[in-house]
Amino acid sequence: MKKSIAIIGGGPAGLMAAEALIHGGAQVDVYDSMPSVGRKFLMAGKSGLNLTHSEPYEKFVTRYGAKQKEIEAHLKNFTPDDLITWAKELGTETFVGTSGRVFPKEMKASPLLRAWLKQLQNNGVNFHMRHNWKGWQDGSLVFDSPDGEVKTKPDAVILALGGASWPKLGSRGEWVSWLEQAGVKVEAFRPSNCGFIVNWSKHFSEKFHGHPIKSVVLSFEDFKQQGEFIVTKTGVEGSLVYAASSRLRDALLATGSAALTLDLAPDSSREKLIAALSRPRGSRSMTSHIEKTIGFKGVKIGLLYEFVSKDDFGNIEKLADAIKALRIPLTATSPIEKVISSAGGINFKELDSNLMLKKIPGVFCAGEMLDWEAPTGGYLLTACFATGRDAGKGALAWLNENAPRLA
Repeated sequence: MKKSIAIIGGGPAGLMAAEALIHGGAQVDVYDSMPSVGRKFLMAGKSGLNLTHSEPYEKFVTRYGAKQKEIEAHLKNFTPDDLITWAKELGTETFVGTSGRVFPKEMKASPLLRAWLKQLQNNGVNFHMRHNWKGWQDGSLVFDSPDGEVKTKPDAVILALGGASWPKLGSRGEWVSWLEQAGVKVEAFRPSNCGFIVNWSKHFSEKFHGHPIKSVVLSFEDFKQQGEFIVTKTGVEGSLVYAASSRLRDALLATGSAALTLDLAPDSSREKLIAALSRPRGSRSMTSHIEKTIGFKGVKIGLLYEFVSKDDFGNIEKLADAIKALRIPLTATSPIEKVISSAGGINFKELDSNLMLKKIPGVFCAGEMLDWEAPTGGYLLTACFATGRDAGKGALAWLNENAPRLA
C-alpha cells in the first residue's frame, strides 16, 4: 500500500516536494487555501520570472548571508544548473540577461506552471483547493473547505506555507502559533527585499512620486553598490534599495533610525564638481546652473533641495559634498504585507538534515517558512525549489525507516 503524504502549500517549494514524492511512489495530496496553486509564483512572473542566476556557484551560495551553510546543504542537491535543466525538461527554454539573471525565453511564469501541474496531475498528485489548514486535532490535519471541515491523517506531512509577505496570495503566517504550541522555535518575521519610509516634503512627494533615480551609488556601513531605485509617495523602493535592505532594516530595528548615503554623481570627482559649479552663473537660477554645469535635472535636483540647507546650497564646496554623499534618513520599512519576501521563520536548529521537525516527527518544512533570506536575482526561487525537493526526499527516507502512521 502506498504511503500517503500531505503537502500544505502549493507554491514552488510544495510543488517541488510533490514532484520528489511521486518519483518515490508515494500517494501525494496538495492542499492550498487559495483557488489555485502558484499564486505568488505567477506574480513573480509578471516581471519576467527570474528563475535563478548564472554567476559561479561559489559566489551564488554567498548570497544567503548568515544562512549560507544551511541553504547550501540543499542547493548542492539541486543547483542553479539543475533548475535550468529541470525547466527545459518541462519545455521552458531559458536565457541569461545582461545582469546574469536567468529568465524563461517567454518571459512568463504561466507556461512553466501549466506544464508542471500537468505533469504532477498525470503522475497522480491530487490537488485540494480552498482548503485552509487549521492545525491538528487528535493527530489529524484539520482544514476548512467549501464543503465544511475536512480531516485527514497522512503518513507524513510537508509544510510549505510561505513567509509573511503578500498574505493576499496565501502566505498568512497562521501556522506560527500551531508550531510554537508544539515547542518549535519560530523567529519573528521581518520585511526583506523591502522599501523604506522617508518623510518627504509634500511638494517633493507629489512632484517626484514614481520617478527613477538612476546611476547612483548607495552606501550604508559595509555596503556600497551602484544602480537605481524609485521614489514613492512615502519613501524609496527598487533594486538598489532592496540590495541594501537587510542591513538598513536591521539598523532600524536595533536603533530606531538609519540613513542611506547617495553619491549622485559617481562618475565625477568632488574636485570636478566644484570646478564645474564654480563657473559664472550670471542671471541663471541655481537650478538652471546645476543643470547646465553638471547635467542634473528633475528628481536629482529635487533631492538636493529636499536635504541640503539654503546656506549649504550657496556654498559650492558643501554642495559638492552633498552631491557626493547625500544622506537620506529612513523612518521605517515598508509594511511586510507589501514587500517581496520576508526574513524569519522556523529556526534551522529545530530541523534535522532532511528538514524534519525534531519535535514533530514526520512533519517536514520547506521554502520561505524557514528562517533565511536572500536578495532578488533568482536566489529566492532557487532555494525554495531546493528545500522543497529535499523535504520531499527526506519524507520518503523517513517513511522507509518508520512504518507507523503519525500519532
